[in-house]
Amino acid sequence: MIILHNHIKSFMEIVWKENFSIMVKSEIDEVVISANKEGLESLAKIISDMAKCTVHGVHIHLDQYNSLNDGSIDLVIEKMD
Repeated sequence: MIILHNHIKSFMEIVWKENFSIMVKSEIDEVVISANKEGLESLAKIISDMAKCTVHGVHIHLDQYNSLNDGSIDLVIEKMD
């Protein structure tokens, strides 16, 4: 079941699976992304869709206000050209 949709400039739809949970934190020299099954599947779909997207500069900003767990640091996923 889908519970949240975001649109990135009308060319890529972001779909989060029900009960998804994603936490992003920074530790000394690394970033840790922890997620449950639904969160990992949702992120995998987003990244796969971004890889196929032909729009220059496609990226997404994720934070605790739109998709990440409380206490997460912001995360930007960006396709390099």
